[in-house]
Amino acid sequence: MNITITPAELAGTIVPPPSKSQAHRALIAAALAHGESVISNVALSQDIEATIRCLGELGAQFRREGGGIAVQGMGANVMSPLRRMAYPRLDCGESGSTLRFLIPIALAVRGGGVFTGHGRLMERPLTPYFDLFDEKDIFYEYKDGALTVAGMLMPGTYQLPGNVSSQFFTGLLFALPLVNGPSAVIPTTPLESEGYIQMTLQVMAHFGVEFPVSMSLPPQYYPQENQTYRAADFAVEADWSQAAFWYAAQALGNPVTVEGMAPDSVQGDRIITDLALQLSGPGAVELDISGCPDLAPPLAAMAALRAGKTTRLTNAARLRMKESDRLASVTAALSVLGADVKEGPDFLEIQGKEQLAGGVKVDSFNDHRIAMMAAIAAARCINPVTINGAECVAKSYPNFWEEYKRLGGSFS
Repeated sequence: MNITITPAELAGTIVPPPSKSQAHRALIAAALAHGESVISNVALSQDIEATIRCLGELGAQFRREGGGIAVQGMGANVMSPLRRMAYPRLDCGESGSTLRFLIPIALAVRGGGVFTGHGRLMERPLTPYFDLFDEKDIFYEYKDGALTVAGMLMPGTYQLPGNVSSQFFTGLLFALPLVNGPSAVIPTTPLESEGYIQMTLQVMAHFGVEFPVSMSLPPQYYPQENQTYRAADFAVEADWSQAAFWYAAQALGNPVTVEGMAPDSVQGDRIITDLALQLSGPGAVELDISGCPDLAPPLAAMAALRAGKTTRLTNAARLRMKESDRLASVTAALSVLGADVKEGPDFLEIQGKEQLAGGVKVDSFNDHRIAMMAAIAAARCINPVTINGAECVAKSYPNFWEEYKRLGGSFS
């Protein structure tokens, strides 16, 4: 689907959708639990549908209940009869969270599984798991677009570099309390995106699974063995990652009011309000986004329109392994709109302008965050902007275009 945006002011009040990151985690914990849980305030984005689909294959059951999801847990434990069933085939769609969270969970619950995906998903790095599997004698094979893993997830020490995706830590933290013996998950370098690990721990504690965390830097995690997830109801917060696009619109001069956000949330991307404030100030600004890489597109849109000011987004190498190579796709999309963007190996440097020319077609690169970034920037363009592949927003924000139009956005 291609849409053509006629530049217009965005104005009004917006409540962003539920947190995709928190919903993934709550659904997983509920699926592992004994009994029925209700997860309320869940948006059925394509990524969340992928997680529900895969958890269903692992043994949980789901049904819609009002604005939420009722989950009949599989009662995962070390004696579960699920371990004697055939390996499930798990279609993860384009969801990196689904794939990376569920690989160790499938090993713990079913002794393995066959994972497939779409788009760039199966190209995204899994080396941290493969290195651990070599060490732990767990079989893995990637062939014909499918990853097969097989073996028992054993207790022990699991060491991971802290500068890889926090999704690897989350997958292990969910799975290791289910095994028969104590374990340790130890970062070997300082942690990036630690807020996402804190979110995992918060959700696990809500479902009755807790374990000690050291006071060291970086912290070390010690899952205790033979724990059982307990059914619990859980309300998902609004999503700070998606709210960031509306804060970007606000920073670009649109009278948009963002409501419904939890200021004390453990979501790391709540830092968007602080970063937006920095970008509203004078002079050159350098932002380290190692802990909040998903904020790069909305931050880049803001930076592109800081007239006469320089912005650098640094420590961003992990952006190359998202739904698109986001260092390249952010650069390409904003540049074609008329922005001045320089792409480095792990940074973006942006010279702000008063306005962007537009009058062009912008490729979304099938990346939801690039499409939303282009839409926000288009509101400040001189000429209409066509976004190719605009339907990709359904990956995380299915009603984004409806909300854009409700706020006064004009497109056909």
